[in-house]
Amino acid sequence: MEKYRCPGCAGDMQFDPAAGLLKCPRCGHTQAPPETAAAPAPGAHPLDEFLAKTGTDHLSAMSQQALQVNCEGCGSVVSFQPPEVAGACPFCGSNIVAQPQAADPLIAPDGVLPAKVSKTDAQAEVRRWIESRWFAPGGLKRLARQDSVSGVYLPFWSYAADTFSQYTGERGEPYWETETYTETDDNGNSVERTRQVQRIAWYPAAGQVSRRFADVLVAASKAVARNKLEALEPWDLEKLCAYDPTYLAGYKAQRYQIELAAGFDHAKELMAPAIHGDVCRDIGGAQQRVISVDTAYQNSTFRHLLLPVWIGAYRFQNKVFQVVVNARTGEVQGERPYSVGKIALLVAAILIVIILLVVLGRHR
Repeated sequence: MEKYRCPGCAGDMQFDPAAGLLKCPRCGHTQAPPETAAAPAPGAHPLDEFLAKTGTDHLSAMSQQALQVNCEGCGSVVSFQPPEVAGACPFCGSNIVAQPQAADPLIAPDGVLPAKVSKTDAQAEVRRWIESRWFAPGGLKRLARQDSVSGVYLPFWSYAADTFSQYTGERGEPYWETETYTETDDNGNSVERTRQVQRIAWYPAAGQVSRRFADVLVAASKAVARNKLEALEPWDLEKLCAYDPTYLAGYKAQRYQIELAAGFDHAKELMAPAIHGDVCRDIGGAQQRVISVDTAYQNSTFRHLLLPVWIGAYRFQNKVFQVVVNARTGEVQGERPYSVGKIALLVAAILIVIILLVVLGRHR
């Protein structure tokens, strides 16, 4: 691809996250990305209007040169720009044997957060994370190798909406009443006494609350656990750039696995706690009971975003484990198994020490 060709040695240039430039790995020459890659991310699309579209005229590929492969291990569809190759699946570690093909059209990305943490720095963070894991199996230790993580842009939907919620509930107001009770005194006699007890009086409540939501992020990937991706937040979305294929040079991008409508259903779940809080405040009183909430969503919009991670995957006892690094902040999230063999050796060593101490104690 001519736009990524190094003018010094004709090598294939890659996006360097540390410098924010295209860099040739052969001769070290750097140059700024095209002006289109530095433009701010465009505005959002009307959600209802987009969902009503049929056909494929509103879809496009990642770029004219983009290729994609399907992983038979986890089902992920990964796009990449030549001269990058498919290699192993970054999500499950399986060797990809399917032949690359031209990328299928999709809802084109609107914005991208360029990778900022280099592979070297990401690997250093992974090593620190691994060193803090006791009883880690050898498969996890192998992630400390420099070539064991891959740069991937993960798909996210970003939603915005005006919400109007009708609710019914109850407002609780405390009051005190005198309660009579019987107890036995020091002489064994039953005596009646009184005490003040707090009660709650409940009154019906109903009303409406409204709220504007912006940038409600929903991960459109099923290949990485949702709680792990949420733990990588926050993302500095104010630094979003307009999508440009330049950022894929040397990286891969995952095709979204959660469609636009399904993503908005999850976005509603993420909005619900804030709406519930608004309802409780509107009900007022010392305590609140929310009986029903009926929310209407208006002026709903969306953007398709690509956010960068470094990811390593390995298998242990037929299960896939992942370690993911936020390629903007260096935050590490991962999962690990425990090596039964290492734990058993430690327990055995402790038992041997205890037995030796007992034997020595007897001979004193």
